Amino acid sequence: MKALIKVGYGCNDHCSFCHTLDVRHIDGEAKEIHEKIERAKALGHSMVVLSGGEPTIRPELFAWAEHVARLDMDFGLVTNGRMLSYADVTEKLLERRLKYVYLSLHGGTAKIHDLMVRSEAFDETYGALENLSGRGLDLTVNCVITKHNVDHLEGVVDAVLKYPDLALNFSMVEPKGGGDALFDHLMPRITWVAEKVREAIRYGDAEVAARGAEGPRFSHGAIPLCLMPGDEHRYSDLKSHRFATMTEIGEPDFYPVDDLNKVQPPEKCRGCSLSGPCPGLYRGYVRAFGHDEVSPVRDEPRSNSFNYVFEGHVPVPPDGACPLFVDGTTPWDRGRHLFVEHAGRIGRYVARSRDFSDAEIAEVKHELGQIYVDVSRKDAPDDFAKDLVQLVRSARCDGCPAREGCTGMFTPLMEDVFTRDDRRVRELIGTLEGAVLDVGCGEGPYEDVFAPRAAAGTIEYVGVEPDARRVEELRRRRPWATIEEGRAEDLNGSHEGRFAHVLVLRSWNHLAEPERALDRIVASLAPGGTLTVVDNVAFGLARSPHKTRRAEASDAAFEHFRNDAAADAHRLLSARGLTLLERRDVAPGTSNQWLLRYTKGTS
Repeated sequence: MKALIKVGYGCNDHCSFCHTLDVRHIDGEAKEIHEKIERAKALGHSMVVLSGGEPTIRPELFAWAEHVARLDMDFGLVTNGRMLSYADVTEKLLERRLKYVYLSLHGGTAKIHDLMVRSEAFDETYGALENLSGRGLDLTVNCVITKHNVDHLEGVVDAVLKYPDLALNFSMVEPKGGGDALFDHLMPRITWVAEKVREAIRYGDAEVAARGAEGPRFSHGAIPLCLMPGDEHRYSDLKSHRFATMTEIGEPDFYPVDDLNKVQPPEKCRGCSLSGPCPGLYRGYVRAFGHDEVSPVRDEPRSNSFNYVFEGHVPVPPDGACPLFVDGTTPWDRGRHLFVEHAGRIGRYVARSRDFSDAEIAEVKHELGQIYVDVSRKDAPDDFAKDLVQLVRSARCDGCPAREGCTGMFTPLMEDVFTRDDRRVRELIGTLEGAVLDVGCGEGPYEDVFAPRAAAGTIEYVGVEPDARRVEELRRRRPWATIEEGRAEDLNGSHEGRFAHVLVLRSWNHLAEPERALDRIVASLAPGGTLTVVDNVAFGLARSPHKTRRAEASDAAFEHFRNDAAADAHRLLSARGLTLLERRDVAPGTSNQWLLRYTKGTS
């Protein structure tokens, strides 16, 4: 994993959109950079990448590269490339384990590139590619898009086509520094950018195919994925480049890389199937233009869990103090890192999943408390009560001044929270009488409760399930029941007002169109009848690397369209004239199962 160190903000270009336009006079002391390189090694990083400003204009460049190599780490640069057009500079850096270069090229011609960087720089920047290509580097060319070059992206594609080993990334200009000061002059609308980037990628793919070449490859950054249909998988950001931490000049330590400068507006984006890897919109863009241009995708399945993968054990200080507090809490991501203390040892885990955003993972871990150790030998746990052990915040954290910003220490909770919390569901369905509609009944839970009540004539059970294979299986298993094949969204009109009770038991998040399904479900409920909705929020699993690889290699398909909590479902249900009878939310110390129960008015 990479550590990104800013060495200063001076530069030999003068880009109009530069993030650090207002601090170009600030450079870091050589001693600060030297010590941060050593700190990166102590944190376990395998590569140090220097950035700025422009790191290659610093006279300490070779000394820093040597220091990185001496500590047995690889070296990388985020650069405008101008100094790398000098062959001797490139050779010296290659000798010092240069492995990664992220190079800025904003136009396919001198006219456009030099306009963007406000310097006569194109020949040197483009010339650097000749020295870098074919050297076994992880090489990316980044093109920042403003109003000045948005209509000229295919020219950048043409310029790099002869270098098949690089990746060309198109990234939206950020409203920061120059991008903020010159916002009206520089900032294109995001839909315009997305359209032109998609055209450039199509053009590039066609040119590469026509040449029978392996590359270049094409990607995009800081563009909402809903605006990039067919190219969603081509997203690029610091995490996809395997950066774990970064540090600015003057900061006392490293901090996790994050997307705090961007936002997925919850009123528009919550529940989107693409929210995991999606960058959302820059906050400054939303302040200026709003979020009407994004169109969330809600009909694609997504994961309902993510893995924390074991990285190693952490030494415990001799005095028993918390190692996180002693060594520093800031390098560890509050959501994505997990420290587990048990039997006198502390294990460190990390979640690198892009199925969930940073905000979603932090919510699952801290607000909902749904982190578990997978103690099973299965690819996917199917009996949570036996397969999972919940993790809760350690008593160490009580009263700690760093608690709110820290990733936290966690310990196992030796209690079966799943059986405990499911007891209420069993109590409710054990008292039902009359006609019962079970929506999404495919897994056939609670058969031991339903079967005797159906046999006694207490309930008339009708199940609805969209999966034909499961329908046939349930018909064999439940001869006392009527099992219909179909979606909740398409419930038979003959069911209208028929049922005393409707159950949606762990199938809510499987509904592709929950609002349409609710209209049919509520219509099928008799006046005075009850509607019970039970489902699960997403959860994280602490696993060994071997168990993680085995689980992720399985052919299990995603079945959830959302990972709604009770609050999300209640927003839709409460708008349909139902009266809430009971609500059980998920929180630290509960299982990941929530419950909502309503009654339909008699008028």
